[in-house]
Amino acid sequence: MDAIRILLVDDSVAFLKAATTFLGGLAGVVVVGSATSAAQGLAQAAALRPDLILVDVVMPGMNGLQLVQLIKKDPDAPKTVVVTLINSEVYRSSAMAAGADGFIAKASLVAEIPPLLESLFPGRRP
Repeated sequence: MDAIRILLVDDSVAFLKAATTFLGGLAGVVVVGSATSAAQGLAQAAALRPDLILVDVVMPGMNGLQLVQLIKKDPDAPKTVVVTLINSEVYRSSAMAAGADGFIAKASLVAEIPPLLESLFPGRRP
């Protein structure tokens, strides 16, 4: 099976490093890139064509919800999951309204990402 190719978009370099390390340790997953702004994420998404983009909401300039909306305009858009420190129903519903395929609080990433990957990409993980 092909590995799930993930792009990370978050203005926290510390989170990008930690998430890259964690995700890189999962079977059937490869982090293909990272970006520290939504604009960089948009460019990386076009260049790398990931299967999944994990994106923070609060970033300087364009926010993550705006990025999700732009990404989802492409008919071959990758899956998008909002990963944020702010675990609120308002953010969750805003993420879904923007077209996100999932929403995870950063504090729950380790526990929630494996089952979410299974649901988003059935049969893709060994």
